[in-house]
Amino acid sequence: MTIPEPLDVVDVLLVEDDDGDVLMTQEAFEHHKIRNKLHVVKDGEQALQFLRREGEYADAPRPGLILLDLNLPRRDGREVLAELKNDAELRVIPVVVLTTSEAEEDILRSYSLHANAYVSKPVDFERFIDVIRQIDDFFVTVVKLPQ
Repeated sequence: MTIPEPLDVVDVLLVEDDDGDVLMTQEAFEHHKIRNKLHVVKDGEQALQFLRREGEYADAPRPGLILLDLNLPRRDGREVLAELKNDAELRVIPVVVLTTSEAEEDILRSYSLHANAYVSKPVDFERFIDVIRQIDDFFVTVVKLPQ
């Protein structure tokens, strides 16, 4: 009998300024016993510092997945996505835009900036938790991520 190899823990960066959405995402990770480590930053400027390991984020891990809100203070998600995908080192990190916007222009712009997926946040708590689980299942369990 072979023993299955343990799954790697993936660092997930959540870029979200809404405390309620941060809490729901954390609860989704706990509810579904998602093993991955969730890191949270509140604005686009902090996201870029985290990803570039600058300032207080000098020891930040490199995330295997980014959950990015579009409507952020200091630098919005579109700017963050554009900078990420123009950086040779960072562009390989999958980015899921997770936002309240259902505007066609936001969807088109996100994909034109090379987002890997665009997900509108459900307002229903149970549905939100399920969406987070599905994102985790797909991007961490099904898809092979770069090291």
